[in-house]
Amino acid sequence: MTSIISGVLFVEVYVTLFVIMDPVGTVPIFLSLTSGRSAATARRAAWQAVAVSFAVISVFAFFGQQILAYLHISLPALQCAGGLLLLLVALELLTGNEKEPTAAAGTNVALVPLGTPLLAGPGAIVATMVFSRDVHDVPDFVAVSAGVVVVHLCIWLAMRFSLPILRLIRESGVLLVTRIAGLLLSAIAVQLVADAVRAFIAGEG
Repeated sequence: MTSIISGVLFVEVYVTLFVIMDPVGTVPIFLSLTSGRSAATARRAAWQAVAVSFAVISVFAFFGQQILAYLHISLPALQCAGGLLLLLVALELLTGNEKEPTAAAGTNVALVPLGTPLLAGPGAIVATMVFSRDVHDVPDFVAVSAGVVVVHLCIWLAMRFSLPILRLIRESGVLLVTRIAGLLLSAIAVQLVADAVRAFIAGEG
């Protein structure tokens, strides 16, 4: 019976985080941010982004409530901040501004914006914090941990095997993907800010 409950918890964690973190939707953004870089640099950015995301989510799973309480930060405030940061990156992708730090060739995009707040964003952080409350024994801990690990493995595979696409579509294709990624990212950012504003109005902030 315990194994069945843990299996259900694993599926719930995996599906929830998969939908929120959206490995497939990350591909065009990853391609646009790593365009113009060598294949080795792009591969390194893929696993670094996953490592950063996993580290951030793990920290918030164990210490999230304490960190936010100590800093007097509400979840809607965290969500709004993440949305604004993503919006800056989205505007850069849409306008093709190469002078911004995130577009510079020497900048490690795996840390920001890929690792956080795109992957380890407010939605994924909050969801993981909620699931961590349901951990009461070792099987529950294994189920939640396995769900987080498998989702990050899917993200890495999606980004890792998107590199052949980058070589195939050439410069004009990269420009198109960049604009599409900017549009998608701006929509995600606006949604995050809108959700945060609704939470503030409802008195949750």
